[in-house]
Amino acid sequence: MHTHDEESRKFFRHSGVHCVLVPRYGSNKLSIFKQHVVGTLFTHHQKCVIVDSQAAGNNRNITAFLGGLDLCDGRYDTPEHRLFNDLDTVFHKDFHNPTFPVNSYGPRQPWHDLHCKVEGPAAYDILTNFEQRWRKATKWRVNLKKVVIWHYDTLIKIKRMPWIVSPSTDEANARVCHEQDTENWHVQVFRSIDSGSVKGFPKLVQEAQSQNLVCAKNLKIDRSIHSAYVKAIRSAQHFIYIENQYFIGSSFCWHSHKNTGADNLIPVELALKIASKIKAKQRFAVYIVIPMWPEGIPTTAAVQQILFWQVLLPT
Repeated sequence: MHTHDEESRKFFRHSGVHCVLVPRYGSNKLSIFKQHVVGTLFTHHQKCVIVDSQAAGNNRNITAFLGGLDLCDGRYDTPEHRLFNDLDTVFHKDFHNPTFPVNSYGPRQPWHDLHCKVEGPAAYDILTNFEQRWRKATKWRVNLKKVVIWHYDTLIKIKRMPWIVSPSTDEANARVCHEQDTENWHVQVFRSIDSGSVKGFPKLVQEAQSQNLVCAKNLKIDRSIHSAYVKAIRSAQHFIYIENQYFIGSSFCWHSHKNTGADNLIPVELALKIASKIKAKQRFAVYIVIPMWPEGIPTTAAVQQILFWQVLLPT
């Protein structure tokens, strides 16, 4: 991915910045084999940057940026998606093409993605997600004085800072615009994550279910983004537009490989939606945009595996 993680760690060494490199760990409640599978095949996939920003007076708000853009090489682009032009100016030192072994004269790999800036109370949900992940991912460490401390003690205690507005204590000031403002958007943050990656999920089944968490064997799962997809598909009246680098799912409906484990409902929900509109004789369109192949060398096993499952979808 060219995230320059090692360079970042070395850059911040011996500074006041705590830079922690965190591989993907499986929950310790899983078997050793499954933990190895998770650590080998699964990755972190959230991309967010959280900062404080100017609020009313001398106060500060929380602002978050999140979406599909990886914090790595080759993600900056313009709407023109130039392949050969501006390599020495606009894309200087950011030439990237992992698909073909080409020189710096091009073509570069263009990139099309979605990212957003979130302000207001919803930004604090993104902050909570980061805090939960930090506490889970960091471990005990020993400093030079041999005093054992928690890495997550380095978390800023934002709730103790009166100049940073908090929705829990001052919801009116946490809003970035009035409710009646035509520029106002109602925002809700969704995620897909399990208790192997966050600290703070309820341990009791009843309490977890009350928070709409799914209780699997030895895991609590937040799949709210999947639920949001399903609700959006069912609520659509005229069209659905989806862009996704990986479009796989509803394997239980495939003619073969039914037990693959790609059990999300998105493809079958789309099919049911289309069928219902045909039955009602109502005009409806579904647009699904996927690349010719996901990022990477198309002949590699990982990319071929994804393409294999995607071919099974229409059948």
